[in-house]
Amino acid sequence: MANEKKLSHKLQRYAGKIQQNRYMSAISNGLMSTLPFLIIGAFSTLFSALAWEPYQNLIAPIKGIIGLGSTMTTGIIALYAVFFIAYRLAQAFDKDPLVPAATALLSFLILTPIQTFDKVRALPLQWLGAQGLFVAMLVGLLASRLYIWIVDRNWTIKMPEGVPPTVVKTFSGLIPAILVAMAFVIVSGLFMHTSFGTVHEFIYTYLQVPLEGLGGSLGAMIVALIIMQVLWMFGIHGAIVTLAIVKPIWMSLDLANLDAFQAGAPLPNIIGLAFWYIFSNYAPMLGFALLLVFLAKSKQLRTIGKLGLPGTFFSIHEPLIFGIPVVLNPLLAIPFIVAPIVCAVLGYFATTAGLLPAPIGIYPAFGTPIFALGFIEGSWRLAAAQLLLIPVCMLIYYPFFRTLDKQALNREREAQEKSEQEGTAGAQASIVTS
Repeated sequence: MANEKKLSHKLQRYAGKIQQNRYMSAISNGLMSTLPFLIIGAFSTLFSALAWEPYQNLIAPIKGIIGLGSTMTTGIIALYAVFFIAYRLAQAFDKDPLVPAATALLSFLILTPIQTFDKVRALPLQWLGAQGLFVAMLVGLLASRLYIWIVDRNWTIKMPEGVPPTVVKTFSGLIPAILVAMAFVIVSGLFMHTSFGTVHEFIYTYLQVPLEGLGGSLGAMIVALIIMQVLWMFGIHGAIVTLAIVKPIWMSLDLANLDAFQAGAPLPNIIGLAFWYIFSNYAPMLGFALLLVFLAKSKQLRTIGKLGLPGTFFSIHEPLIFGIPVVLNPLLAIPFIVAPIVCAVLGYFATTAGLLPAPIGIYPAFGTPIFALGFIEGSWRLAAAQLLLIPVCMLIYYPFFRTLDKQALNREREAQEKSEQEGTAGAQASIVTS
């Protein structure tokens, strides 16, 4: 027990460092801030690419207009990401975030090559969408941090007293913004004299593609799930900690799928954030909750199951994790860790075998109901797969659940017997007194 507490303390300390890291938090919270735009783009893609011929004939005259919702959201998601990541980082350093965020956006555009199409100069959407996401993350952090560093050294224009605050803020951010922009102009100019031509090409080739290849593998998904579930076992919010690391990779894979879906091309990726949500995030705890409600003999477990069951349909698992509890419960460690992995493995191989389609990559909003998510991600077969995974998870949990139920039932009987004995003793004492 002492060793468990010691290990729990260490894990909580390390997880706390990850959660409190300003740069990791800026990326995670910044990407989370893009959620409204991703949802708009996802539904725009669904409405424009729904594979039903009568519907496509109906919307043919306005399909280009419907597609604007996707082009101006997911199609340029890197622009939103760089702004919000820089904004969140400036907030973390207690600085006025608007100017650093705008400066980061300017810096990103400086690094993005301008191309000529039929004598018209334009920014290519290629680097403003999923392929530019990693550059957006790096620029959002670097530009905002450089801006903060300059401000901290008071390299700003000081205004006399009595000047309106808006004017003061405008001029105080002028020199830092100019210096940051100049730094990125120099970087862009240096890359023009390399074989890559642009920072985008370099980052995409040597960072984004390798990370997507690594993070898009089944092995990476399994490792992430193990870390996530082990952290939960020690009372740490495993999803928050783990997704802070893998979300940028999985999100870029999902966006690539969404772009391919909109273009009518084969989906390039199986693994992604949507895959995790569909296959590993719902069925395990929902299956466990159903066992508690319908098969538990213990009143305590049945009550907790009834309280926790509705939330599991919406990916809310805390009532079960902390109510049973799963935390620091070695009996439930094996099914709690194994069930999500089994679901991911089954989902992956069913997809590679052609039994299931790959998720189209819609960023799922927290609380999306389990089966609705399967339909949203492109197919009724995904919703059916979610349904079939529930009994699989129930089988994984069942042997451990039976032992847990017996232990809880024995405790309840012992408590009842003790209560009856105390009641009998009290009654006898009353008789003697009288």
